[in-house]
Amino acid sequence: MMPKIVVILGPTAVGKSELALDLAAAINGAIVNADSQQVYRYLDIGTGKPAKADRERVEHFMIDVVDPDEEFNAALYRRRASECVQRIHQRKQNVIVCGGTGLYLKALTEGLFEGPGQDAEIRRALDERIENDGLAPLYRWLTEIDPSVTSTIHPNDRQRTIRALEVYQLTGKRLSDWQKEHGFQERQFDVLKIGLNRPRDELYDLINRRCERMVADGLREEVRGLVEGGYGLTLKPLRSLGYRQMGQVLEGRQALLDALEEMKQETRNFAKRQLTWFRRELDISWFHPQQKSQIIESVKTFLLKN
Repeated sequence: MMPKIVVILGPTAVGKSELALDLAAAINGAIVNADSQQVYRYLDIGTGKPAKADRERVEHFMIDVVDPDEEFNAALYRRRASECVQRIHQRKQNVIVCGGTGLYLKALTEGLFEGPGQDAEIRRALDERIENDGLAPLYRWLTEIDPSVTSTIHPNDRQRTIRALEVYQLTGKRLSDWQKEHGFQERQFDVLKIGLNRPRDELYDLINRRCERMVADGLREEVRGLVEGGYGLTLKPLRSLGYRQMGQVLEGRQALLDALEEMKQETRNFAKRQLTWFRRELDISWFHPQQKSQIIESVKTFLLKN
């Protein structure tokens, strides 16, 4: 029998972490993080990491595993998270995978499309174009070539934009076509996917308040500390939501209130993209976070099933 895992997924700020903690208490569970930003050390406030007390109450894995200047991707996540799952099962605990990074969840539960190898010359040419003209023209080009893939790639995601264009230039085939052919059928776990969602106004209000709380809790100071520690604002983790805006404030390029409003808007847009990704999957059981008793009952039924 394949090891069982329970996945708690959904848009940012919806209430995944709180539910995962309650579920872990109900089923003797440990939590494996599936948020691509929480893997980085020192990025605490802006990534919404679980509080120290919560991490002491329920053991968490795949949090604080690399420094901000270290390479990390879905392939590394799949390998390391899979090892965590096996370790938890060996201790006779149940596994709860919690997060909103769709690519990491797909890599863990269905396998990963590796694609053709990298080409240094193509990458160098694309990097030069970005340095000269910015990322926006290349992203528009990718949208023309492969409109479907851009629903999963943010306009500010330099690394994945370059990779998608590199694959196309190397093979003449769109990244989305490669992914369809791969089929993502490398399943190693028996998976129950619990999706959390709220009415849009409710979710957006939670997002806005979370952004305000992050700034009040010292997100700007966290970014300043990272820079003083030698981590440049051009690093991938520091170009992410919240960190990018606070970096612009520190550089004097944006007022704090303007940065906060931009952070709110981009986070709401990010939540929409997350939901677009997850709604393509047909094997997710959707709940409001307040339906906790129903969720726990569904999970217990799944765990008891042979």
